[in-house]
Amino acid sequence: MNIYGIRAIYKFEMARAWRTLMQSIASPVLSTSLYFIVFGTAIGSRMGEIDGISYGAFIIPGLVMLSLLSESISNASFGIFFPKFSGTIYEVLSAPVSPFEIVAGYVGAAATKSILLGLLILATARIFVDYSIVHPLWMLAFLVLTAVTFSLFGFMIGIWADDFQKLQVIPLMVITPLTFLGGAFYSINMLPEPWQTLTLFNPVVYLISGFRWAFYGVADVNVAISLGMTVVFLLICLAGISWIFRTGYRIKP
Repeated sequence: MNIYGIRAIYKFEMARAWRTLMQSIASPVLSTSLYFIVFGTAIGSRMGEIDGISYGAFIIPGLVMLSLLSESISNASFGIFFPKFSGTIYEVLSAPVSPFEIVAGYVGAAATKSILLGLLILATARIFVDYSIVHPLWMLAFLVLTAVTFSLFGFMIGIWADDFQKLQVIPLMVITPLTFLGGAFYSINMLPEPWQTLTLFNPVVYLISGFRWAFYGVADVNVAISLGMTVVFLLICLAGISWIFRTGYRIKP
């Protein structure tokens, strides 16, 4: 394994994040802070508890997951798309690095940025809302697993996209609506039938439910199912990337 190649790609991508600090870190944290102010403090103080948890604390896992999913996809997709757009992808493809090492470098950097962002949002949430984490190790496990899974998904989007507009289609038109409808701001048990059953077809429900269980020990879906679904998503993304490199699908500009 070419550790130097992986490290070179990883360091390059991380350096790009520090150069665009306002866009990569400050902007998502500020946006999420506004959610905490509006929903957690202003509206949350006037709402009752959900499953014995104050509304402001209840929405924290959902808000973190909202940022985590969108930023993981955005970081990974732009990371691989821009070399294609600028033509520098040939330098990567001609270097003595395997497809696995290319993916490890780009996806590793994207996942690292997303994990740091998630932890920073959690630290910021403490300013506005008092919350606890019942299972901190499981919280980190779900955080890392989700960041890696959706960074892999974002990597595939970056290879599929042939212009900047396509980079935003799936995150804005698919992932964000699924997150809002996946229990980020409410418990799906509050929904009447048949909507409660239909919501279970939303894959993001399992991510948010498992992440919320790690915080408060309560979940809309059994935590084993949530973990299993997250692993399934990871395996699907790995299979998709494997197919891309086997076929050479849109690797070059």
